[in-house]
Amino acid sequence: MRVTSSMYYENLYGSNNSKLNQRLFDVNKQIASGLKIQYASDDISVFTETMRLDNEITTLKQIKQSTESGYKISNQSDVILNDFTSSMSRFRTLMLSAANGTNDQTSLNSISSELRGIEKHFKHLANTSINGQYLFSGSAIDIKPIDEDGNYHGNDVAMNAFLGSNSQQQYNVTGADLFLGDEIKTQRQVTSNVSQASNVGTTLDSSTTMADFMGVVPVGHQHNFYLRGVQSNGNAFNTAIRLDNTATVAKLLEDIGTAYGNTSTLNVVNVSMSSGGQIVIEDKLKGSSKLDFHMVGASDFGGADEALITNIDELVVNGGSTDYATAQGSATQLYVREFNKSPYSIANGASSSLAGRVYDRTEFEKDGSTLSASISQVIKGTNAFATASTKISEVADLSQGTAGTLDGTKFILDGTKVGGAAFAPPLEIDFKDAGSTFSLDGGATNYNIYSADAARTVVSANDMTYQQLTDVINMAISGNLPATVNSSSDYDNAIESSNGVSNTYLKDGKLTFKDLSTASTLASISLYDSNSGAFGGDSSVLSFNANSALTVSDPKTDFFKMINEMVTAVEDFKLYPDTSSGHVRNIGIENSIKMMDNLQDHVFRIHSLVGAQSNTLTHSLERTELLKISTMTLRSSVIDTDLAEASLELTQLTLNFEAMLSTVGRVSKLSLVNYL
Repeated sequence: MRVTSSMYYENLYGSNNSKLNQRLFDVNKQIASGLKIQYASDDISVFTETMRLDNEITTLKQIKQSTESGYKISNQSDVILNDFTSSMSRFRTLMLSAANGTNDQTSLNSISSELRGIEKHFKHLANTSINGQYLFSGSAIDIKPIDEDGNYHGNDVAMNAFLGSNSQQQYNVTGADLFLGDEIKTQRQVTSNVSQASNVGTTLDSSTTMADFMGVVPVGHQHNFYLRGVQSNGNAFNTAIRLDNTATVAKLLEDIGTAYGNTSTLNVVNVSMSSGGQIVIEDKLKGSSKLDFHMVGASDFGGADEALITNIDELVVNGGSTDYATAQGSATQLYVREFNKSPYSIANGASSSLAGRVYDRTEFEKDGSTLSASISQVIKGTNAFATASTKISEVADLSQGTAGTLDGTKFILDGTKVGGAAFAPPLEIDFKDAGSTFSLDGGATNYNIYSADAARTVVSANDMTYQQLTDVINMAISGNLPATVNSSSDYDNAIESSNGVSNTYLKDGKLTFKDLSTASTLASISLYDSNSGAFGGDSSVLSFNANSALTVSDPKTDFFKMINEMVTAVEDFKLYPDTSSGHVRNIGIENSIKMMDNLQDHVFRIHSLVGAQSNTLTHSLERTELLKISTMTLRSSVIDTDLAEASLELTQLTLNFEAMLSTVGRVSKLSLVNYL
């Protein structure tokens, strides 16, 4: 085959011109755009890697934005808690000054005024907001967390910043943790609130004999101390301690400890008497809020041999005098010494002046339309507050009665209904394995209590919840009873009707009733176990409201309630708990200092957690920025044009193109000469 000039021309210029032009175009496009490719079809591998890196950069931007937002909240919380801790230090300094016995009432009034100012400052700090978002409301950022009375209205929901795949960091501190949180390392400590003294004028201490403390009883008689309480494991007990004239206060304290479970080799509680004459009991088990104490002393100066008092009514209705001289000169000659007093009234019409002798048959405290119990319902296994869905058996002492079950337990509700009418007879709530019931006529008519399950069965004793208990109480107090005793629909209708008149619920574990029909309710409540009046037998499986010991220290925190109690102690000029004046159930200045120490420890712990959160968020920001820079650098190496390299290639391609054109020109010139 003869090679012609046209064939040579086509082979040299045609294909190379197209390739060189395309490559020149591509290089110029890379230089102009700064990118190696424009479309996925240009290079699939480069496009895929670029998209992956773009997604990574977008994610890192989101992480940075989330972390920065969280850091602002965490850092501001840290600043506010710095103010909290410094203000608490000033508060404690003032309390120490108030405890100085040289202060007169004018000085104490000045101290209490400054303390009230700090309390107000605490509330302002608690309600700090950023851009209208409250710091300490949990996730309810638009709700003001603390009201004027110190009640918390936020929630306990943590908010988290996104730090990467399967990685989050909490950046807020909830008011539920800060103001109401638990301290599992804190030991509960309670104290009686009646100042004790020797009846013969001598100084009262651990060596004081019963003859000096209670008086000299005839031969054959003993001094009786009726003790009721709850051990740290939640088990209730009642017992009588009997001592002769020669026994000392130290022996009484030792026997009290034995009732709580102390042995010769192991103490589970510490029992002591303060310099003010109050009995102090400290739980050696940390993290339990169950310990409780109540005691009444009784000494019979009569000539006949005595028998142990078996029922509280013998001390309340037929009891003797708390005045030593009166008791000695009376016909009954029974001297009663009270260790706990409260402003509560007593159920069954007994005089409220005798309330110091009663443990848990006292009436709920009234505040306008609200009735509130004093004892929080605490789950034995977790030390958490009970809620509406909590089973009563999870809180109750199942060692009483038939072991392991509430079957046979009966709660009594005495008092008055919303219209002022008395319960006659009282409401009885019977816990039964075969189906629990309630009655308002002494058991003649028994209404079924239904479970919330789809089958709507009559609830068994151990399955009854606090929701069912509060439903029954609310129906009874509002006067809305089921139309029939055994219809779940009638039962539900009665609950709905009663909820239109009043509400009964748990607040911080405490049973609370609110009358919706008036600003000042006529209702009154005393709710107790049918065993509550007996000595020596089974104790109450549960107590709701009690003339119990005052709480000095507890794992559960209530910040503003504790602050108010401390300031009130100064306002009442009370160094120790004292029922002779002021607020009967105030712990006093000395105990307030211990309470403040515990509160400071709690806030310090929360503050350290906030600091740790801020540090974690700071480290995350730094790490995210480094990753972002690294990823962008990697992306640049994948997709961005190297201008120097592209420029060099453009020069080479241009030279190649010019050389090709020169060669083609020379070939064309030779061909024309040959043709001529």
